[in-house]
Amino acid sequence: MGRRRRRIAMHCRKKQHLRSEAVPATLASNVHSRSHEKGPAFAMIIRIGYDIQFDVPAQVPIVTLLNVHPSREGDLVEPDVVRTEPEISVETFADSFGNKSARVLATPGKIRFHNSTLIRDSGLLDEQGFDAQEIPVQDLPHAVLPYLMSSRYCEVDLLLNTATELFAVTPRGWERVRAICTWVHNNVTFGYKFASPTRTALGVYTERVGVCRDFQHLAITFCRALNIPARYATGYLGDIGVPPDGCPMDFSAWFEVFLGGRWWTLDARHNKPRIGRILIATGRDATDCAITTSFGQTTLAKFVVLTDEVKTDAANS
Repeated sequence: MGRRRRRIAMHCRKKQHLRSEAVPATLASNVHSRSHEKGPAFAMIIRIGYDIQFDVPAQVPIVTLLNVHPSREGDLVEPDVVRTEPEISVETFADSFGNKSARVLATPGKIRFHNSTLIRDSGLLDEQGFDAQEIPVQDLPHAVLPYLMSSRYCEVDLLLNTATELFAVTPRGWERVRAICTWVHNNVTFGYKFASPTRTALGVYTERVGVCRDFQHLAITFCRALNIPARYATGYLGDIGVPPDGCPMDFSAWFEVFLGGRWWTLDARHNKPRIGRILIATGRDATDCAITTSFGQTTLAKFVVLTDEVKTDAANS
């Protein structure tokens, strides 16, 4: 009853899309003018949001990761606020990984977390680091070192020999990371029926099945085993720039590697650059990026995630 229960979204629930929506041309013009002031032009506006509800038998603290990552706050067009029903106090804070987190004390009954907001995006595919090189461990920034270590879902020590056998002859740097992504993508079968909250990277390697987070955990572990810092990432990723694949919508997972002095986005599940990723959180693995964590008993009653490109009046005219 008082046991800590962690809810981690895994891209496995019914897909919901917003109806076709038009942003007034005046707002669109304002958005693009502000974008030019800060640097590159923003090509699109994306509507993001969620509606998550729990049944709560007794008072329980809940910690959430529902706000966009601080690195994307400057792109917001509308407020990004964690709203609750019933309305209760929401305490926001930065967690140890720099994510924007929130804490509430839910009362018995139902608790609803919901929000809908607009965010600017470049409309460009994930940037590719074809010339990005590995950095020797002794030269890595101190803050990056934890992303070489084993973690809850990424057992580096248990897959060290496997990673060496598979990728030691692959050229270092970007080519090696891409080889890891391709191997995981080609050798692990995706399926909602394979979702498991306890499957680790070793389990993914031996069972060869999983959902999106499992793909990322195995790729992260292979990278770390080869001294490439890698971290887990979660956020919004809609069917923008690709044909709808019919998969259920949830918060998506991908991962990032540290090469050439910066972090790069990769995705072992889809294994190709995508448009419209909206980052929420990064961490060592899914443990650090749980969308909600309940410190007591709760039952999920509703889970809807929304992400869609919004057409502007100017574009429609």
